[in-house]
Amino acid sequence: MARLSVILLVDRRGRVLLMERDEHAPQSANQWGMVGGHVEDGEEFEPAAYRELEEETGLRLAPGELQLWRAEAFTYSDGHGGAYHVYVAGVDLTDDDIVVGEGRQIVFVDPAHLARLDLAESAAWFVSRFVESDDYRRLAG
Repeated sequence: MARLSVILLVDRRGRVLLMERDEHAPQSANQWGMVGGHVEDGEEFEPAAYRELEEETGLRLAPGELQLWRAEAFTYSDGHGGAYHVYVAGVDLTDDDIVVGEGRQIVFVDPAHLARLDLAESAAWFVSRFVESDDYRRLAG
């Protein structure tokens, strides 16, 4: 089973950082998903989250800024799945702070607009639960 570390950052306006994947994505091409990805062999979930965040967005957070929100298995309708660790943090950043290292774009999205996006199955599952959580409300201020 694949091991995945993904990150949901919440800005001061309560928007959640998401990535629009491009046509080259191995899973969920041309859909919106979470920042993050595969944990490398010999790597732990948390360091992978920081590495993936920096590789995909150019953002370097200090150790301890990301908090584990959820660890659970998720399986796509096509049978592809993995063990997901979802890390979260509140940030004082804007879209201008993001350097797109993967995908078409990486932007902060208002949760009210999530229904308008073509979300990857994993993003639809985790993000919808996150924005309904007390943890989201705490981070959104």
